Amino acid sequence: MDEKYWEKLKSYAMAWMKEAGQQIKQSFGQVLHIETKSDRTDLVTDIDKEIEVFLRDKVTAAFPNHKIVAEEGMGEQVENLDGIVWFIDPIDGTSNFIHQQRNFAISIGIYDDGVGIIGLIYDVVHDEMYHARRGAGAYMNDTRLLPLEPATLENSMIALNASWLLPKKTISMNAVIRLVRGARATRSFGSAAIELASAAAGRIDAYMSMRLAPWDFAAGAVLIEEVGGVISDIKGNQVDFLKGGTFLVAKPGLHEEIVTALFGD
Repeated sequence: MDEKYWEKLKSYAMAWMKEAGQQIKQSFGQVLHIETKSDRTDLVTDIDKEIEVFLRDKVTAAFPNHKIVAEEGMGEQVENLDGIVWFIDPIDGTSNFIHQQRNFAISIGIYDDGVGIIGLIYDVVHDEMYHARRGAGAYMNDTRLLPLEPATLENSMIALNASWLLPKKTISMNAVIRLVRGARATRSFGSAAIELASAAAGRIDAYMSMRLAPWDFAAGAVLIEEVGGVISDIKGNQVDFLKGGTFLVAKPGLHEEIVTALFGD
């Protein structure tokens, strides 16, 4: 595929996300129908589903041969990443959407044979569109994002939420305490997409999660790689874009420090 083709996809997707954002904002005065999925913290609303259907229908009408992987199940069950695959999260940060009506985003990543080509994260309330095409830079609206400078743990702000305080089989509590004590500050935004966009923009130095699905990080991964950030699971291994799992993104230098703090001797 040539650059013109990918730019056309990017332009279409950004326009659809803007239109979807207007629909979300119009829902702010409505009574939401809220359901739980895996547990009481894993929520979905009728608006999540409506936006996912809207985006799915737009993609399938314009690009019927493309695959769609979407959070609320309106896409397909893919077994491989062959061809062009759209990863769609209609509202990343649903709890924020329900409780705050802010700090949520629409997230779309477009991949070709497993390679991230386009990453789009739209912060609806702040009207901030983070967008990147592989090899062409990353932007917030019309402002190009600068390459990320190396960082150290002692001067870093790391995004992680309070669930890291709960006992885990995969990581020791002492390791997490060591990491938090070593950092300058920690923050939690409640939306992986917002946190990844913030990392790409250099507003935070690292973000880590014990569990993300591919639609949570597919778009952000393209943005991060365009500005020179490092992406892996929390042990420093390659991320699984089919199944998801633990996730770590950080500035150069800091990434290795975090992995060492968590799993080093």
